[in-house]
Amino acid sequence: MKVHELRPNADARRERRRVGRGMGSGRGKTSGKGTKGQQARSGGAKPAPFAGGAFPLTRTMPYKKGFKSPFRVEFLPINLNLLEEHFESGALVTTESLKRAGLVKNREAKPIKLLSDGEVTKAFIVRLDRASGPARAKIEAAGGTIEETLARKDKHSSADADASGTATVPGVKE
Repeated sequence: MKVHELRPNADARRERRRVGRGMGSGRGKTSGKGTKGQQARSGGAKPAPFAGGAFPLTRTMPYKKGFKSPFRVEFLPINLNLLEEHFESGALVTTESLKRAGLVKNREAKPIKLLSDGEVTKAFIVRLDRASGPARAKIEAAGGTIEETLARKDKHSSADADASGTATVPGVKE
């Protein structure tokens, strides 16, 4: 077989539409574009956001710009000052205890994040989904402990990179 003998499989490529080849072809005379008008002209296609001359919808919504990740995790914030008001020293702070205290009305399947607004004088044992760095420092400074129940994603290293930073392929020895 030589290069000039190569052909794609039958029906692998759609044949080009040949327009303007006589009335009997079904696409003669106006080549399927109808009679006159903007769409019949060359370059006559209107852009996607065109709304018939009305103010384009895309220009009326500047707040819709950008991108929102479908993998974003939205947290329910709880501040330290609320723990100080509602819990005794040495208390175990969990999602259930926050619900009993009325601080979490309806969890709505959102994980809870402890934020650092307020001062802490009592030692709490905290087991929540997440805690901010300053909140963790304040709890530990007051003699409490904190445990995050929701695993964090490591942004800087991939699962298949070893300590030297080179990627390794499972099952392949070097």
